[in-house]
Amino acid sequence: MAFPETDRERAWTAVVGVALAALVGGSLLLPDTVYGGFVWHYFWGPVVADANGAQCAVWNGGAVQYVYSSTACAGATEPVAYPGYTLVSEVGYAVTLLVSLVGVTFLLDHLEVGEELTLLYALFPFVLLGGALRVVEDANDAAAAAPGVEQFLDYPANTLIISPVIYFVMFAITLAALVACVLLARRTTVFEDFYRPLAATGTVLLAATVGFLGYLSVTTDYVTLHPQFTVLTVLFATLVTAGVWYYVRRFLPDVATGTEFAGAVVLWAHAVDGVANVIGLDWAAELGLPRDLVPKHPVNAAVVDLTQSVLPASVIHYTGDAWPFLLVKVAAALFVLWLFDDELRAEAPRYFTLMLVAVVAVGLGPGSRDMLRATFGV
Repeated sequence: MAFPETDRERAWTAVVGVALAALVGGSLLLPDTVYGGFVWHYFWGPVVADANGAQCAVWNGGAVQYVYSSTACAGATEPVAYPGYTLVSEVGYAVTLLVSLVGVTFLLDHLEVGEELTLLYALFPFVLLGGALRVVEDANDAAAAAPGVEQFLDYPANTLIISPVIYFVMFAITLAALVACVLLARRTTVFEDFYRPLAATGTVLLAATVGFLGYLSVTTDYVTLHPQFTVLTVLFATLVTAGVWYYVRRFLPDVATGTEFAGAVVLWAHAVDGVANVIGLDWAAELGLPRDLVPKHPVNAAVVDLTQSVLPASVIHYTGDAWPFLLVKVAAALFVLWLFDDELRAEAPRYFTLMLVAVVAVGLGPGSRDMLRATFGV
């Protein structure tokens, strides 16, 4: 069945088309400036550097070189791409996410689904799946670093689970599962709605991914199981959420009116991210890992650096330097929930639901990754 295209959809298509034309056209006409200096430098370069286990990748006029010495990277001619995130790339991902959510909203309008917050709960396993797949990539890197061991995923296959490519992979998997489950529920009598098969699909994929990591922990030396990290992260995140949500419902009701129980889910997702960082960055060695983990995101690193510059070393020795990140995550989650009021929900219920899914993913995606990489010692 063909659906008529609305003016909003045509406008969205035009904006996306112009942006893609500018990037593609600029990359063809000015490859060193547009592609090498922007697209490759901030987005694709970090992926290939990470995928090849290099300290950095040097553009070198298009003849990309992989450098395995941090000293050589520091002296290399720009553009130089380092594995991981930058502020530019994170802003780019955020803009891409928002634009994509608008497009998915149009799809949900045609499918006539997504008005209920039940969709958030059905997609919850997929958010955890994204974090777990990133840990598979961490385990792949650990295999490459282990003497006499080969990676189980070689380049370029491993780029599929490295940021930002994994965002598109997870987007495709989730969208395909959503459409398939909607069609299954409508064209058969097996399920009353699509929510249960959708949640079941995500849960099976998540269980298979975590099961694979568990298998590696039993059969290899480069992955080791430390369940205390998952137990402590979930425990403290739940305690923080319970305490903060009780206070919000009692003294700041405007923050919670638009989201109901989903607001607590959002808060828990970001509490997991905050607690996982505190435990992994400050207490990993005390809990059984050879060393503390290092921050994977610029915001995490900036909070740690700021704490170190403000608090004396004698205090940080006992408190650690990552705990303010938990406060930042809780405050940010509450601010976002305050924006999701009843009026917004009534005006655009499907976009409201998708935005909540995105907010959960922004917290629980990296949070589950940090929790699981500590749990499996990678």
